[in-house]
Amino acid sequence: MTARKGVVGYVPGAYDMFHIGHLNILRRAKGQCDHLIAGVVTDEVLQDAKGRAPIVPLAERLAVVGSMACVDEVVTDVSSDKVVMWERLGFDVLFKGDDWKGTEKGDRLEADLGARGVRIVYFPYTVHTSSTALRQLITGGRG
Repeated sequence: MTARKGVVGYVPGAYDMFHIGHLNILRRAKGQCDHLIAGVVTDEVLQDAKGRAPIVPLAERLAVVGSMACVDEVVTDVSSDKVVMWERLGFDVLFKGDDWKGTEKGDRLEADLGARGVRIVYFPYTVHTSSTALRQLITGGRG
């Protein structure tokens, strides 16, 4: 683990079929913190959250995300509840796509982490490229 100094940021995600949207959020997040931690959710967390398993196995997703120059540290994210990861990592700011902003899950995230002094920063969601869209192309719309 790398020493954490200054503002610690956290970007959770599946990072399945790594694409430009993933790169965008990681680069933008790194520009707003001193130490960026990327949390790659387990296959089980992804299955529970989205109702499907990832195409790319966890070990490979960790390797891809961890190889990015903008990522200082990569960890396995073991829970949909980001308070669990905050308790483990102690980050100052969590970054998400703006598709979460104003939603029930986004409001809950803001309340839960805000109570712990964590800021939530939203970045524009890359609509034209997503893992869901890529999955649909691969599976012929069965995704």
